[in-house]
Amino acid sequence: MFIDSARFSVSSGKGGQGCASFRREKFVNKGGPDGGDGGKGGDVIFEVDNNTDTLSNYKGRKVFKADNGKQGMGGNMTGKSATPLVLIVPPGTQVIDDDTGEILLDLLEVGQKVTFLEGGKGGLGNVHFKNSRNQRPTYFQPGLPGLTKNIRLELKLIADVGLVGYPNVGKSTLISTTSNATPEIANYEFTTLTPKLGVVNVGDYNSFVMADIPGIIDGAAEGRGLGLEFLKHIERTKTLLFVIDVANYRTMIDQFNVLKQEVEKFSTELAGRNFAIVLSKTDGYYGEDLVSDVKQFIEDIGLEVSNSNEFGFDKELPYYVQDLTFNKFDNTKPYFVLPISSVTRVNTKPLGFALYDLLEQGK
Repeated sequence: MFIDSARFSVSSGKGGQGCASFRREKFVNKGGPDGGDGGKGGDVIFEVDNNTDTLSNYKGRKVFKADNGKQGMGGNMTGKSATPLVLIVPPGTQVIDDDTGEILLDLLEVGQKVTFLEGGKGGLGNVHFKNSRNQRPTYFQPGLPGLTKNIRLELKLIADVGLVGYPNVGKSTLISTTSNATPEIANYEFTTLTPKLGVVNVGDYNSFVMADIPGIIDGAAEGRGLGLEFLKHIERTKTLLFVIDVANYRTMIDQFNVLKQEVEKFSTELAGRNFAIVLSKTDGYYGEDLVSDVKQFIEDIGLEVSNSNEFGFDKELPYYVQDLTFNKFDNTKPYFVLPISSVTRVNTKPLGFALYDLLEQGK
């Protein structure tokens, strides 16, 4: 089960108390105090593990607490320190203070270990309080209490390319065709209820990660539909790929304008990322002239149809590719506008090469 949010309380362990003890041995007169110190309470540690991609381990749990340190013992023996509580999370997890909303940790790198809460220090035994005026101290320190935080974990998937589009526009079919992902595919809206990741291989040695999120509708940035819940998953993507359905009852330009507006409302930083556009479902087009409609869409967004074809696009359909003369890349414009069909595989292979090239431009 894919769980991308969890809320619970977490506490480090209390330090063990010190010990009040006196040496008792045959032939040792007035052995004096020998109470040992208490052990340290358990720390709370977050560890990033690439072998997990969900927060399901924390579903239904309200409290996580590290063990307390053990009490000190006689004979100057220190109590055992508690084992740290290690919380395993996938890359891209944010730890947020649930009371204030402050982001406390942003865990991105695999293998990263961060001590979140220190365990309480163990108390001192009575051996530390012996002096010339008090040679038989009975006093010892209690261990210091641990720390407690109410936190919220938020998982934001890390991907190179994030698919953005209305429900049922062919995003799942596209990611299943171009990558190793196997999402559910059906002919109704909101088939995708959880984000999906897929690895797209480009040639023998190059690849990138593509993320499919549930469809976005008008008002998604204000919480309508599923968009607000899952828009966060494209926050960490390097590049956005807008998927426009040529067979939809909405016009291509209307779909694109709404999607751009919703992304910008959600995050102005995200709206400034590099992006490209695919016009999907060309096999299902039922209008009068697909070529003319694609050309019109390219003109509607202020661009011109391209003549160059370095990626091997289908020559029967018009397309746009940004001219990188003098290596000048303009991220206010799409890198390409490409008609595709995931079912008949029109332009799906060249799409992978074009996206990889776009990712290289963003480095």
